[in-house]
Amino acid sequence: MRVAFLGLGVMGYPMAGHLKRAGHDVVVYNRSRAKAERWTGEYGAAAASTPAEAAKGADFVMACVGRDADLRAVTLGDAGAFAAMAKGAVFVDHTTASATIARELAALAQISGFGFVDAPVSGGEQGARNGQLTIMCGGGEDDYAKAEPVMAAYARQCRRLGPPGAGQLTKMVNQICIAGLVQALSEGLSFARASGLDPLAVVDVISKGAAQSWQMENRHKTMLAEHFEHGFAVEWMRKDLAICFDEAARNGAKLPVTELVDRFYAEVEAMGGRRWDTSSLFARQEKLRRGGA
Repeated sequence: MRVAFLGLGVMGYPMAGHLKRAGHDVVVYNRSRAKAERWTGEYGAAAASTPAEAAKGADFVMACVGRDADLRAVTLGDAGAFAAMAKGAVFVDHTTASATIARELAALAQISGFGFVDAPVSGGEQGARNGQLTIMCGGGEDDYAKAEPVMAAYARQCRRLGPPGAGQLTKMVNQICIAGLVQALSEGLSFARASGLDPLAVVDVISKGAAQSWQMENRHKTMLAEHFEHGFAVEWMRKDLAICFDEAARNGAKLPVTELVDRFYAEVEAMGGRRWDTSSLFARQEKLRRGGA
């Protein structure tokens, strides 16, 4: 397939690489030309100067950018991809964005004769590098069926959850669950230290029982070492949680724990942790335990 990939950030860079390794004819676009040139130097593919140039003639256009505004820019802005996409093609959006923009773009795509799948991902940078992402999708059944074999290049699991917007709504559920888990893990590890226990030994035991989680297995050692210069940044998590709160205001869901954790993340940002991994809630917890203001 001829595939355009828009956005070569922490996630998009390796995802586009997996598409190239899978044998697809890949053209990339990135707002920073230098990063696009670095990608093409590594993978031996082409880079386009605009989203429209990348999308022209493509069977699939994948995007993984930052926010709703960035997604709107690469799709509908000057030299945006939508104006250049061919009838019968499919746009797959891997951005964590709102369900509102997913529905809007899906409607515009339908009018123009091409498909749209909202397909946010989970698994972080490690999952992107290893081609082991979980992909939550919304869109028409036919569009999803076309896109699934292409997404398989970097997916561990890929599933359609419903019509346009369903993928983004599912990603919101994912982020709500993670927020509470990371805070609970932070409190548990801090409590273990305060009690004079060996936290590593504690985790070795409880990770074999009902308390086990991905966060526990993959983050407890770096948390205890108070190393947070990796992973999914606090500022991006707060962006995602803001999307959750906007949607909850519309659908009537109550998110008291998530709202509390978001306030804790604001405190982490005030500690200088805007770019720290989301597991840095532990840094705040330890500061409190040690009597920090």
